Amino acid sequence: MTRGVLLVLLCAALLAGCGRGTPPVARLGATDVVVAFGDSLTYGTGAKPEESYPAVLGQLINRTVVRAGVPGEQTAGGLARLPGVLDEHQPRLVIVCLGGNDMLRKGARTQIEANLREILKTIKSRGLDAVLVGVPAPGLITSAPEFYEKLAHEFRIPYEGEVVTSVLYRSELKSDPIHPNAAGYRKMAEAVAQLLRTAGAF
Repeated sequence: MTRGVLLVLLCAALLAGCGRGTPPVARLGATDVVVAFGDSLTYGTGAKPEESYPAVLGQLINRTVVRAGVPGEQTAGGLARLPGVLDEHQPRLVIVCLGGNDMLRKGARTQIEANLREILKTIKSRGLDAVLVGVPAPGLITSAPEFYEKLAHEFRIPYEGEVVTSVLYRSELKSDPIHPNAAGYRKMAEAVAQLLRTAGAF
């Protein structure tokens, strides 16, 4: 085999490795619990409880998904609340969607990142899988700040950084300027379900 052929095969192998993309999570058993942890986007403000993204996600993946969202909560409050939620529900996987309220109140992004890091550390320290959902910063043309993706890489966890932004850009998917409606929450649930499927959760 020539050096050129070996080089081509090596490059192909490297590309294949990079193409795996989404970090894996443990496969969820039929009785395993998922906690959706966050603020009003997780609570489902702007829709009925059964139309919230955790409720729809539970239907899509056929697992119990706990709606652990507190409207108005910032990352510091989430960090303080998290241990009790984990103790109460004993989940196998936690979906974290926080940070929007910090940014609305012009909180320092370094502190938001630090709080989210501690939230993910708390989850991982218990041997649980985590998934991170990025929230866009306020503005006319915006996207989820880069620290979300940075944290996902740091903890090697699945990350969904586009769906909340895409929903909040479409008036027909919103109940108000910062919250989805039932159709918007379904879009969120579908995106998270696809991410979990890609990661091997079910």
